[in-house]
Amino acid sequence: MTIDSAIRDAEGVQTSADQRSATQTILITGGAGFLGINLVRYLMARGHKIVTLDIADFTYPERSQITEIKGDIRDKGAVDHAMAGVDIVIHTAAALPLYSPEDIYTTDIDGSRNVLQSAFEHAVERCIHVSSTAVYGIPDHHPLYETDALQGVGPYGEAKVLVEQICREYRDKGMCIPVIRPKSFVGPERLGVFALFYDWAKDGKNFPVLGSGNNRYQLLDVEDLCAAIYLTATLPCERVNDVFNIGAKEFTTIKEDYQAVLDYAGFGKKIVPIPAGPAIMTLRALEKINLSPLYRWVYETVTEDSFVSIEKAEKVLGYRPQYSNQQALVRNYQWYIDHLSEFEGQSGVSHRVPWKQGALALAKLFF
Repeated sequence: MTIDSAIRDAEGVQTSADQRSATQTILITGGAGFLGINLVRYLMARGHKIVTLDIADFTYPERSQITEIKGDIRDKGAVDHAMAGVDIVIHTAAALPLYSPEDIYTTDIDGSRNVLQSAFEHAVERCIHVSSTAVYGIPDHHPLYETDALQGVGPYGEAKVLVEQICREYRDKGMCIPVIRPKSFVGPERLGVFALFYDWAKDGKNFPVLGSGNNRYQLLDVEDLCAAIYLTATLPCERVNDVFNIGAKEFTTIKEDYQAVLDYAGFGKKIVPIPAGPAIMTLRALEKINLSPLYRWVYETVTEDSFVSIEKAEKVLGYRPQYSNQQALVRNYQWYIDHLSEFEGQSGVSHRVPWKQGALALAKLFF
């Protein structure tokens, strides 16, 4: 079977699946987060009933249209409460890399086990786990395939690897558990580390990148990620009960892709390569005293190629991303500009707010 025929086949199955699942109730763990709200909007537009479970308040305009449950996935009782009457779970909740190691391990590992066990006990049709390409660690080849070794770096990467092992345990019990490994994704509501770059772009600054900037670093638009997740939610279980890399199909180099945002900002500024070795040593030292704006996996990989093969998702799911790296970044930047007044002055460790600039705030004066 060719990829084109597989895609046509998948599209045919998708149409009937959409018709079958129009009234399903879908639980989104981490529903108040960046991916969560984009999934809420994507799924509501397709007629689904939505339940969200998150430790953070759901503060979006859609609040009255969903069932919001505030709770921690580390609390099995809260998870069981949210799971009642649910057809499908999309598990996005996680403690991100800037959280403490304890929060990462207890949330990502213990919390995920709670979600899977509760879904098992409630006979939920399928539980889709949103993992990360961080499970590949710092690889020595590209593109990366789903069959490559898993070697997570740091607490976050290690936890993501362990959670995938737990997913396999429950798949062996007969559950349908598609696992999505997305590249870093951007789009409406995304701040986090990308807000550092957007802040410099809006202020008319050149922006430094580690190394030459000539490495290829694949990203992903959140709408394309939502589409991929939806395919795993609606196609037959025997087709999707597997692991899938998800990323943009079109991407160039870091220098070229990020330059598109500076060009769009309109100040004539440039991406400025800086020597990687000294910069990484400095970031390591700054991280020890909590002044680094980046965590290890970011600054240890940003100088290297980083891209995955999406051929399996294209062939099996009929996945067809709509946005290139540059289109995704510019779309996210425009959303940042349009909503700047809503989060200016805020900072934190999630994707919903800008990350602290740390030492970059001083460096910004020289660019």
